[in-house]
Amino acid sequence: MAQKHTHHHHDHHEGGHHGEAGLADVLDLDAEVLGSYLDEVIEWVAGYAPAAPRTIADVGAGTGTGLLALARRFQQADLVAIDQSPLLLERLGAKALQQGLTERLRIVETDLDAASPPIGTADLAWAASSLHHVKDPDRLLGDLHEALTPGGLLVVIEMDALPRFLPDDLGIGRPGLETRCHDAAAQERWNAHPNWGPYLERAGFEVVQERSFPIAVSPAPPSAGRYAHTMLSAMRFGVGDRLAADDLHALDRLLADDSAESLLRRTDLTVRGSRTAWAARRH
Repeated sequence: MAQKHTHHHHDHHEGGHHGEAGLADVLDLDAEVLGSYLDEVIEWVAGYAPAAPRTIADVGAGTGTGLLALARRFQQADLVAIDQSPLLLERLGAKALQQGLTERLRIVETDLDAASPPIGTADLAWAASSLHHVKDPDRLLGDLHEALTPGGLLVVIEMDALPRFLPDDLGIGRPGLETRCHDAAAQERWNAHPNWGPYLERAGFEVVQERSFPIAVSPAPPSAGRYAHTMLSAMRFGVGDRLAADDLHALDRLLADDSAESLLRRTDLTVRGSRTAWAARRH
C-alpha cells in the first residue's frame, strides 16, 4: 500500500486498495484465504500467554481477524480493538456482533502515531502487520510494555513476503512473471519491516521465542482468485513502471475479467507465504 503510516491489520499489502473499503476487502480476503494458519499461531501464543488473560488488546486491529481468533481461544477475556479507521472498526464490530462478542469488546479509534493508545491494562497484546507502519515503534512498544501486566505477553506478527499464487509458467508470456512482480515490489520496499527482536528488548521485553509460520494452501480455495486479482492489480498499478512491456501485457491478460487467462477463472492457483511472529513477555 504505498500509504504512509496506516495502522491496520492488514496494512501489509502495499500498493493501492482504492481507499479504506478496498483495504477492508483485502483484509477480509486475507483472513478467508490464509486464516487457517491462525489456528497454529493462536495455540503457539497460548503456550506463552497468561493462562486466563483478563484483557486482550489488538493494536492495529483492522477488521478483527486476529482479535476475534484470540477471543474464541480465550473465552473469558475482555477485548480491546485499536485502529484509526472507523470503517475497519465498523466491520470488526459487525463481526463481533455476529459472533456474540459485543459485550466483551471495547473499540478505540485512535492514531497510533498521535498519542499513547488508551489500552488501560492488558494481559495479552497483539500487533499483526501493523507495527511497521508506526513512525516511532520504540515509543509504542514502550507504551505496550507499560500497559501489560507483569508476566503479560506481546505478540508481533509480520508477513515475510507478499503471498504468491501463480505457477512459474503461466502459458502466456515469459516464465517467472510473479517473481518479477515481487522483485519490483521489494525494490519499492513494500511490506518492509525490521527484525523486531532488538526493538522489543530495548523496550524492556524478554523475547521468549521468534518463530516462522509457513503457509501453503493447495488446492486454493475459490476466493483465492479474487485475492490474487487484488494483489496483482495493486502491483500492476503500484510498480508497473518497473516491469517490461511483455510482462505488463501478460499481467493485463491475467487481470482482465473477460480474458481466458483471467485469475478469476484459473484452476492452477496455489497460495504460498510465511509469517514471522515474536512472543515477548513483560517481566
